[in-house]
Amino acid sequence: MRRLCGILTLSLASSLALAAPGVALKTENMLSKPSATSAAVGKMSKGMAVDIVAKQGGWLQVKAGKTQGWVRLLSVRAGAGGSGSNGLAGVAGVAGAVTQKSDPSRVVAVAGVRGLNEEDLKGAKFNAEELSRLEGYAVSASQAKAFADKSGLKAAKIKALPKPDAASGGETP
Repeated sequence: MRRLCGILTLSLASSLALAAPGVALKTENMLSKPSATSAAVGKMSKGMAVDIVAKQGGWLQVKAGKTQGWVRLLSVRAGAGGSGSNGLAGVAGVAGAVTQKSDPSRVVAVAGVRGLNEEDLKGAKFNAEELSRLEGYAVSASQAKAFADKSGLKAAKIKALPKPDAASGGETP
């Protein structure tokens, strides 16, 4: 029994040292750090096989050929034939954080922000500069309407959601 446990432990340890395979979903610069303002160290092309080395927040560290750098989480799909052939898309929690085809038999809870876990959210700090940058993307109602008209989008009336049951504490089933 001890021998079996030892073999399983060694097997798991060696598996964790390997990168998970993936494929680039779009062409993007590979960055030196997990930050949009860091220096580019290379380029990842759409369809390129990559190895996912690490995850940090909304970023993945990938290796493509001899170049290793950081790209946005949604720029890579795990398990799609990266340069490794070990099928370890789920190693060290990488697969859950990487875009994959959904499995209808599996129920997944989503907090609304991909790439962030509960610890990331608890450790979040206010950043006025980033908030100002985000507000720079805002458009007026007339700009949004003009875009919708140009794109052929039409308004649709939908029924309002039912009022929550007061007896259930405001939660809907």
